[in-house]
Amino acid sequence: MSSETTLKRPEFTSAFLLLRLFLGLRTLLSGLEKFESGGVYSFANYTKTMGKMAEGITSASFLPLWATRAFALPLGFLLIAVGVALLLGLKPRVTLLVAGVLYTGLAFGLMAVQEGEGVAWLGVHVGMVVAALVLVRHNRFSLWPDRHD
Repeated sequence: MSSETTLKRPEFTSAFLLLRLFLGLRTLLSGLEKFESGGVYSFANYTKTMGKMAEGITSASFLPLWATRAFALPLGFLLIAVGVALLLGLKPRVTLLVAGVLYTGLAFGLMAVQEGEGVAWLGVHVGMVVAALVLVRHNRFSLWPDRHD
């Protein structure tokens, strides 16, 4: 089978699309949940939630509060932006790389507090991002594809 034939295989295109949609929805909803408390979404909830997250990581690890706050405060907004970009197919290679870095950063925080189960779940997400990056050359449904697509 030639490499040109391999690139046109619809199952690879479908596999990439499914990964992109799953990761986009998961990332978007992960960001949105940070704004929720008691069924109400607000910026006040977000600030409170992310402040508690930063303080909790700092109190249970070696990480300083300034570093955990610097990561936590923009996190929800970044997750929402990356989720929307993945769903729409905006520069999928770059967006997947950013998603992988975000999930790796989250995993690092959980590693620091020795939360093995959360690290394992985030490891699955990173693995899915890696799989999507391998399949990204089969991207066919994007609003703003990468130059190589």
